[in-house]
Amino acid sequence: MDFVIRVFNLQIALFLLIAVGFIAAKTKIITPVSRKSLSDILILIVLPCNTVASFLGNIAADKEFATDCLLALVISAAIQITVTFAGRFLFAKMDTDKKNVCSYGMICSNSSFIGMPVAEALYGSMGVLFTSIFQIPIRFTMWTAGLALFTNVDRKAAFRKLVTHPCIIAIFVGFAVMLLPFKLPVFISNPIVTVSRCTTPLSMLVIGSILSEADFRTLFSKKVLYFSFIRLIAFPLLVYAILRLTGVNPLLVSIAVIMSGMPAGSTASILADKYDSDALFASQIIFVSTLISIFTIPVLGYLVENL
Repeated sequence: MDFVIRVFNLQIALFLLIAVGFIAAKTKIITPVSRKSLSDILILIVLPCNTVASFLGNIAADKEFATDCLLALVISAAIQITVTFAGRFLFAKMDTDKKNVCSYGMICSNSSFIGMPVAEALYGSMGVLFTSIFQIPIRFTMWTAGLALFTNVDRKAAFRKLVTHPCIIAIFVGFAVMLLPFKLPVFISNPIVTVSRCTTPLSMLVIGSILSEADFRTLFSKKVLYFSFIRLIAFPLLVYAILRLTGVNPLLVSIAVIMSGMPAGSTASILADKYDSDALFASQIIFVSTLISIFTIPVLGYLVENL
């Protein structure tokens, strides 16, 4: 029961922060231009610091830890391969634009902006560490199979984006720091940790400002609810059922299930708008899946902790 209350309180706190971002955007405190700046600060500075900070704790870099890191990478890759192909069938009856938007929403969840704060609050630095590793296959499919849903993809450019992405670089920097025979000086580690603490408030403000653009008149259509059911309930339950049979580290199972149950990524509407797809529908699945996730994430958290 204590875990459920903790997750519920976390989700309510996140929802209130989202509401602040929503109101700030509606009142023009956060404009589209300033939101872009906030997103850049979050992705290029805050999230990388959050990742590096997760390696600064007392982590035993033994064989078991290395195995878990490799397993996290393999599980995430398997999940991404599955959703990449599943989207073609799950949304086959929709028109092309909506099918592409939903398929992208399965490939690219909001596992950074929402997933990182949730993982940190529930599982501490190890949660952030494994969540960061989970991001590698997500970033890869996001800029390859995901982008290909809207336009032709230059494979070399996609690979370059992956290896030069600050969040990916931060993982390797974190490993290097962890393996050092000494601790980083306080004047270096403290600023990293301090900046990393901005992850939750900044993430939620950005999400709230994005959701302020949703069209409430047609939000809860059957297609939107169908996508949300697949993204937030059916797929994470499938991941849970499979991983329960493998004997994998329970923390990895928890991270995999909760990350599989994250709402659609905000880049869905950005790419849909840029490449003349259905940007309105994209904003709707982002809003509704984010709203419903406030209730489904605590349920998933309870499930993996108690069954």
